[in-house]
Amino acid sequence: MTRNRSIIRPLMTALTGALVAFWLGAIGLGIFVMRSEFDEIFDNALEETTERLLAIVEEGHLPNVQGGEQPERAPPTPSKHEYLVYQVRTADGVVVFRSKDAPVEPFDAPLTVGFHDSEKYRFYTAKSSDGALFLQTADRLSHRREAVRESAVTMLIPLAILLPVSVLLMIWIARRAVDPINKLRTAISEKDGGNLSPVETETIPRELRPIAQSVNLLLQRVKATIDAEREFATNSAHELRTPVAGALAQTQRLLAELPDEASKARARNIETALTKLGRTSEKLLQLARADAGLGQTATVTDLSKVLNLIVRDYQRNPATGKRVTYSASADPLMRAVDVDAFGIVASNLIENAILHGSPGGTISVSVGDDGSISIANDGPLLSAAELESLKIRFRRGATVAKGAGLGLAIADTIVRQMGGVLELRSPASSGGDGFEARIVLPR
Repeated sequence: MTRNRSIIRPLMTALTGALVAFWLGAIGLGIFVMRSEFDEIFDNALEETTERLLAIVEEGHLPNVQGGEQPERAPPTPSKHEYLVYQVRTADGVVVFRSKDAPVEPFDAPLTVGFHDSEKYRFYTAKSSDGALFLQTADRLSHRREAVRESAVTMLIPLAILLPVSVLLMIWIARRAVDPINKLRTAISEKDGGNLSPVETETIPRELRPIAQSVNLLLQRVKATIDAEREFATNSAHELRTPVAGALAQTQRLLAELPDEASKARARNIETALTKLGRTSEKLLQLARADAGLGQTATVTDLSKVLNLIVRDYQRNPATGKRVTYSASADPLMRAVDVDAFGIVASNLIENAILHGSPGGTISVSVGDDGSISIANDGPLLSAAELESLKIRFRRGATVAKGAGLGLAIADTIVRQMGGVLELRSPASSGGDGFEARIVLPR
């Protein structure tokens, strides 16, 4: 099964992926630069602090840093945690003074001036002017990592808000961008045998204009073909009516004058063929009128009166009068449809039921409470595929009855032009077997 592909979905997937990749790349680069800057700032602070503490040591403000056996410890401060810790060490590595949180053991850093790294600390070592003392200040690496991590989170929080907003904005922009495509698609989908007017090309973008122009060229060719077909059918039917009627009259006169039965039998065959030809020409005329948009009108008419006249004509016919039953509507059936078009539809459906129903079976014509009109007849059941094919022109079901295969096609065409639906059912809604045609017109 082929999936319906969308233009917006792959576009939004690509744009969203590119946007996320761009943002993550930008944040990654920002974190890298920020970490480098943080290291530089922290190193400068570490070096400056060490130099200032060393100046204090050289001025002798720290107690007994020259010869104490136990390293002195700086007095406690209100701060609960020191970001920087330091040790004052002699040239042989003995710790003579340390800050509150500094370890008793010497730092794991050589007594050389400059920066050194361990697993947990970043050290800076400074040497006194006489070379007797070394001051080592340590900055915990966890502090730097925490600063980078908090900065990264601060950058990601706006991204978590901006990314959905950006995606929604891109979806809105993408839909606005493809809106002309949707309008062109809708305009093309509205074209059918009753609407072959050109597609508007002035208001669509220039990228889509060649498509619309190609469609208009195709519609123009189709319209010319359909017009030629309609003209041929109309002219043929008109031209045939008079000769066929004249030939039929002469045949009937000849049939009355022939003395022997053999000649009369051949004359009856001619009469039957001419009658069928006359009926076919009449159907072709109806088909041409249906294709021309006969069902469209703005005048509201009571269709129940029209239906009463049509059913009464069939009931007066000696050949069909006893078979046709009618359940009329008590309320007016007001609809904005053409009276002649509705008459053609009703006559074709009743005639179809008479021709293809069971011989001697009942033809039921009824108007429902919802205003729908049903024509049902007895007969064998039809499959869904057979029901659908009955609306195709010149397509006849599995029957030996006379007909051109145009009645249901004409009725369906006119009903669709009225804005309604012609529903075909088998079995009929009354149950059992049979066939039912139901006209549903808009109110």
